[in-house]
Amino acid sequence: MSTQAAISPVAGSRPFAVKRIGSHLGAEVIGLDLKQPLDTQTFRALELALVEHKVLYVRGANLTTKEHVDLSRNFGDLEVHPFRPEGEFPEIMVLDNYKDNPVLSTDVWHSDTTFRQKPTKYTILRSQILPEVGGDTLWCDMEAVYQRLSAPMRKFLDGLTAVHDFQNFRKLFKKTPEDQERLRKMEELYPNPIHPVIRTHPMSGRKCLYVNPQFTIRIVELDEDESRVVLDYLFQKVHVPEFQFRFRWGVGDVIFWDNSSTQHYAANDYYPNRRRMERTAVIGDSPS
Repeated sequence: MSTQAAISPVAGSRPFAVKRIGSHLGAEVIGLDLKQPLDTQTFRALELALVEHKVLYVRGANLTTKEHVDLSRNFGDLEVHPFRPEGEFPEIMVLDNYKDNPVLSTDVWHSDTTFRQKPTKYTILRSQILPEVGGDTLWCDMEAVYQRLSAPMRKFLDGLTAVHDFQNFRKLFKKTPEDQERLRKMEELYPNPIHPVIRTHPMSGRKCLYVNPQFTIRIVELDEDESRVVLDYLFQKVHVPEFQFRFRWGVGDVIFWDNSSTQHYAANDYYPNRRRMERTAVIGDSPS
């Protein structure tokens, strides 16, 4: 049996199995009803599988918004996204794109909210409305990217740090005095954090490249022109297909991913058709 076709139980007492799909990352969880509360052993097995495979999905989970939030709370405290309006469930970020509400910046490679001092640990995304064609999501394994760098390049990057900024969301603020005041408040809440260029995963202990084109603006220890050359070089690494996993959504699917070790990109090839998703995000730690 091929590696990709193999289905293996997760360590411990299991009501589910994991089918590896991608050579570096991506796996399907089979036999787990996400509508039911997770006991401690089941949750532990799910999280270990997530750290191992980096991206996990469950087909046809068909969760309600409340069930989505309740499930996500197993992983830790949830973020309330600062640039999205709050509703009945402030932990939910709605991504509803169509002709009159085009994509803002999800079609740029990124790891979620690295503009925070404590960026997103895990993201849980659920599909509600899908276009007939397009709308896939892609992930890149940043641990694999790091491992494929030459030894001298890894040595050079280890110990460097980078500034991150919510630069894509600055487009939401107009030049009016009111909006500029709101922007200043956001800058006070989220002053540019400095994260390591190479971070160590908090659970696996493995090293991952941790710069992304959406939020990373400068390497601290380099001159500006040197920083731009190095960042542009590193940003291109996500485009290697062998490091990627691509997911074709079905309505009601739920997908979990580890932001410490991946970047992702939502393909914007369905416009002007509609794609509606709901997202929760687990608060992480300060990268080290």
